[in-house]
Amino acid sequence: MLELDKFDFQETSYPGVGIHFLRSDRETGYAAVLIRMEPGSSYPRHRHRGFEEVFVLQGAFEDEAGVHGEGVSLRYEDGSQHSPAVAPGGETCIFFAISQEGIDLLDQA
Repeated sequence: MLELDKFDFQETSYPGVGIHFLRSDRETGYAAVLIRMEPGSSYPRHRHRGFEEVFVLQGAFEDEAGVHGEGVSLRYEDGSQHSPAVAPGGETCIFFAISQEGIDLLDQA
């Protein structure tokens, strides 16, 4: 069984959002990461460069496409935009994401 609490998540500049890098390449923007979002947290609206694949391991997050819970797999296409958030009072959300070429932040917190 995958013990998600054993991963070392680095806190980001967005309260309640942590990241664990499994693999990354700053030159190309490629990244394979685990992202942890605490209840009531959000990540700024951003645009994908290349595709992003997401698999929700625990909890749920929501964005403009709806609520995405444990076991859900998503693909965000090149140029797509969204702003993920976790509902206050909900469960911590942890998801695995592969970003092909990184993102461009559209809203700065």
